[in-house]
Amino acid sequence: MQQQSRTTGEPPLISSEPTPEFSGRKQDPPGLEAEMDPRPRYRAERYRAAGKLTGKVALITGGDSGIGRAVALLYAREGADVAIVHLPGEQPDAEETRQVVEEQGRRCLLLPGDLRDAEFCRAVVERTVRELGGLNILVSNAAYLNSKLRLEQLTAEDWDRTFQTNVYAYFHLVMAALPHLDEGDAIIATATEEALKGSTTMIDYAASKAALITFTKSIAPHLASRGVRANVVAPGPTWTVLNAADQHMPSQDLAQVGSETPLGRPAQPEEIAPAYVFLASDADSSFVTGEVIAVTGGETDTR
Repeated sequence: MQQQSRTTGEPPLISSEPTPEFSGRKQDPPGLEAEMDPRPRYRAERYRAAGKLTGKVALITGGDSGIGRAVALLYAREGADVAIVHLPGEQPDAEETRQVVEEQGRRCLLLPGDLRDAEFCRAVVERTVRELGGLNILVSNAAYLNSKLRLEQLTAEDWDRTFQTNVYAYFHLVMAALPHLDEGDAIIATATEEALKGSTTMIDYAASKAALITFTKSIAPHLASRGVRANVVAPGPTWTVLNAADQHMPSQDLAQVGSETPLGRPAQPEEIAPAYVFLASDADSSFVTGEVIAVTGGETDTR
């Protein structure tokens, strides 16, 4: 019998989010969240906003779906206007994100394009500042993942694409954002638990995310002197289209994503997003910088 909360009468989220087995239906990259079964949960209906980001402007890459979408919605509920970067092929997901952000009474700017282009990275920062009136929170969340079942599947082309998307874009975005960030503002990057321990299948992905962590730790002291904080969220397995569009992930593995965690399931985006609110909020995390917050469902062995 499932335990219910004494205050809400609802079962706790820790035991009521979806569990495997999922459909295992694969998609061609970049994939659409709208076509996933079951749909990832991002609305965080039990989350209670408190105006923590009132008047702020956030730029979120990969904000069309998955963790990025959940973050965009919570930021809007906390009072921020949001710009989201997405690939042109992800437009349907981006439109849904814009709709839910605008339902909160906030503005949402859609910025389609490819973050591997350094000039595009600079342009999205400038458009955000120009059209939304500033920039206070940079969330570098977009990523490329193409697992390798054998080491021989790792190609130089894939290595370059992974690092261009996951690391170089972050560098270009940070450097473009610097002139616009002020005291109390924040930079947040999305890594992965695989970056903390390595991965036999996500080889280039894990390596790129490890580089992202080290870059963040290296710039954090420089930013601290300006009153700007830089941190990383490292999620565990999460039910997002990134997995469904992973070309080499077998369907049977997709159907069992997260089953190896102590909780026996993957995270839903709505469970990861509050960490980004915490790190963006000067009221909550003013003494937190250069840190990695691991949200892994109990997978504590990150050696």
